[in-house]
Amino acid sequence: MTRSEPSLAGALLDRRYRVDRLLAHGGMSSVYRGVDTRLDRPVAIKIMDSRFADDRNFVDRFEREARSAARLHHPHVVAVHDQGFDTSAGHEDRRAFLVMELVDGGTLRDLIDQRGALDVPLAITVAENVLSALAAAHGEGLVHRDVKPENVLIGRRGSAEGGVVKVGDFGLVRAVASAGTTSTSVILGTVAYLSPEQVTSGSASERGDVYSTGILLYEMLTGQVPYTGDTALSVAYRHVNDDVPAPSVLRPGIPPALDDLVLRATRRDPEARPADAGAFKAELENVRAELGMAPVAVPVPSTPDDQASAVTVSGSTGRHAAPDFDAERTVPAIQAITSTAGPRGTQALPRGAVSRDQPAVSQEEPPPPEAELPARRGKVFPALWIAVGLLIVAGIGVGIWWFTGGRYVDVPKVAGMETGQAEQLVRGAELTPRVTEARHNTVPSGTVIGTEPEAGSRALLGDEITIVVSLGKPVVPDIPAGATVEQAEQAIKAMQLEPRRDGNADQYSDQVPEGAVITVTPQPGNQANIGDQVTIVVSKGPPPTPVPSVAGMSRDEAFQALTDAGFEPFDAGEEFGEGVAAGHVTRTDPAQGATLEDDKRVGVYVSNAIEVPSVMGRQIDEALQILGEAGLTSNAEDHRGRFAFVVNQDPAPGSWVEKGTAVNLTLVP
Repeated sequence: MTRSEPSLAGALLDRRYRVDRLLAHGGMSSVYRGVDTRLDRPVAIKIMDSRFADDRNFVDRFEREARSAARLHHPHVVAVHDQGFDTSAGHEDRRAFLVMELVDGGTLRDLIDQRGALDVPLAITVAENVLSALAAAHGEGLVHRDVKPENVLIGRRGSAEGGVVKVGDFGLVRAVASAGTTSTSVILGTVAYLSPEQVTSGSASERGDVYSTGILLYEMLTGQVPYTGDTALSVAYRHVNDDVPAPSVLRPGIPPALDDLVLRATRRDPEARPADAGAFKAELENVRAELGMAPVAVPVPSTPDDQASAVTVSGSTGRHAAPDFDAERTVPAIQAITSTAGPRGTQALPRGAVSRDQPAVSQEEPPPPEAELPARRGKVFPALWIAVGLLIVAGIGVGIWWFTGGRYVDVPKVAGMETGQAEQLVRGAELTPRVTEARHNTVPSGTVIGTEPEAGSRALLGDEITIVVSLGKPVVPDIPAGATVEQAEQAIKAMQLEPRRDGNADQYSDQVPEGAVITVTPQPGNQANIGDQVTIVVSKGPPPTPVPSVAGMSRDEAFQALTDAGFEPFDAGEEFGEGVAAGHVTRTDPAQGATLEDDKRVGVYVSNAIEVPSVMGRQIDEALQILGEAGLTSNAEDHRGRFAFVVNQDPAPGSWVEKGTAVNLTLVP
C-alpha cells in the first residue's frame, strides 16, 4: 500500500484472514489488526506493498523472513502463524502477506519513554527475556540484526503477574550459512544499536546481536543510548571508533559486576564479547545471582484510551503492539544518510560512507516527490474547515506537549538538605517522596545524600522518588559475648562493614564456650568507614591444664597423678637423679607447668641412683657382700677371704651414686 492507495480494511485475504484497522505503515509493508476467521482469533497481518509484489528479490526476501521466523517456537518470540499470496483481486493486485501473533500491550520503547532509566532488577529481567528469545534464534542458526526497544514487545498476560516480553521482527534474520547473501554495499539495521562489524563490513553474527543487546541493556539502565548525533552516519562512526562508556558514568550506583558485563558485551572486538545470546544470558543470570536479585514482574506500558489504535513503524504503540516491521527499507543513499527515522529507526546506509577513523558527513535530504503529496479534495466551506483545523492543531499541540514533555518533570536537587525540606521540595515538583536511609562516610547523619533517580532526571508526574538520608559513618557493633560467629557476621554486615576471621586472634576463655564470640576488634562503638574490616575474636574454650609436678614420686604414683590431670603418661627411660631414690621420678617431658593443646602424652623419667650403704667395721667378706647386694663394686675384691676389717670407705655412707659405682675400702691389718 502506497501513501496514495486506499486502506485494505475490510478485505478478506486468502478467503480466511479479515483485515481490520491499520496498525502500522512502512516503506515496504503495512501492518493491520485482523481476524483469522477459520480459528476466530485476532492476529496481526503484515501486507507487502503492491508495488513490490512483482519484484522477485523483494518477494524472495519476504518469503525468507516468513520461513525463518516460523521456525522459532519460543514464549519470548512473536509467533508467525502463516504466509501467503492473495490473488482475489486479480494477478495485477496480488499481495504477499504474513500472519503473526497480535500482542496486546506496548513496546520497551514505550516503557523507557514513560519511566526513563529502569530499576536494575527490571532491566536485568527484560534483558534475560530478550536474550532467551535470541538464544533460541541462535540455536536455529539465525541472527536478528535489528535488536532495539521498538522490536521488544510487552504484552498483557491477563493477570496481575506482569507483562510477557516478546521479541518481534525477525525480518532481518539470516541463516548463518547464507549470511553473505545481503548486498555488500548496504548496511541494514538501526544505527543506534549497530555493531561495529555491521557498519564496516556488513557482517551479521550472533556476536552482533550480543552487541545490540548490550546497547539495549545500557539504554534500560541509563535511559538513553550511548551515542547520539545529528545524522545516522555520525552515530555509526562512533560505534566503529569509540568504546562504549560504562553505564555508571551516567547513572552512579549501578553494580560494578553489571557495569563490567555491559562493557564486555559492547566491545568493538567481536571476539571479546560473549559468544552468543545464550552465553550472554548465562553471565547475566550469574550477575543477578551474585547481586541477590530475583526476577521481577515486567510492567505493561500504559497507553491512553484515545491512542488505542496508534501504532507506528518506529514501534510506539497504543493498545496493541507491533514491532518495527520496516526492517529492510531500501532508499537512495543520500536519503538513507539523513533518514528522519534517526538513530532509532531501521535504515539502509551505504557502507562506504562509514569507516574507522573517518568522520561522518551530513547531507541534506531531497524533498519528497510531488506524487506523494496529498491530493486536493475539492472546495468546502472555508470557515468550517478553518475552525476544524484550528481545533485539530490545538488538540495535536496539547497531545504533543503532554506526551513529549508536559507530563514529565525534572527531579529536584535535594542533596545536603534536611529530610523534611527535601520531602517538601519533591512534593512541590508534583512527585511522591519516599525516604530511605543509608550509611555514608562523609555526609553527616540526618542529611540527604541524594535521590533515586538522581537529580535532573526526567520523571512522570506522581512518580515515586526515593530520598536517601545519611545515617552517618558505620559504627562497630556491640556483639554480646557468647554470640555465634554467624550472628556477629550479620551484625557487622548490617553496618556495611566487612567481617574478618583470624585464628591467631582467638583466645582461651573460662566463661565463653569454645567456638562462640568473645569480642571484636576494633572495639564496639568505634566509628569506621564503609567496607572496613572488623575482626571477630572467637573462644578456644578453657585454657589447657598445666603438667603437674610428680618429681620424687614413685613411678606408679606419678602415672596416677598425670592420668587424673587428663594426660597420657608413658615411660621415657632411666637416668641418674641426685638424691632421688631408684624407681622414683626425676622429671617429666614436657616439664612441670607446661600446657598442651592437642597432644596430651607426657614422658616420665625415673631415677637409677643408689644410696651407698655403711660397711665400716665390717669384715672384708661381709662388706663386699653388702656392697654387691646394693649394686656396687669395690676395689678390695682381691682381699676376699682374708682376715681384715673396713676402717674407711669412699664414697661415704649415705651418698647417692650410679649403679655399678666402685666403693674404695680401707682395711686393717
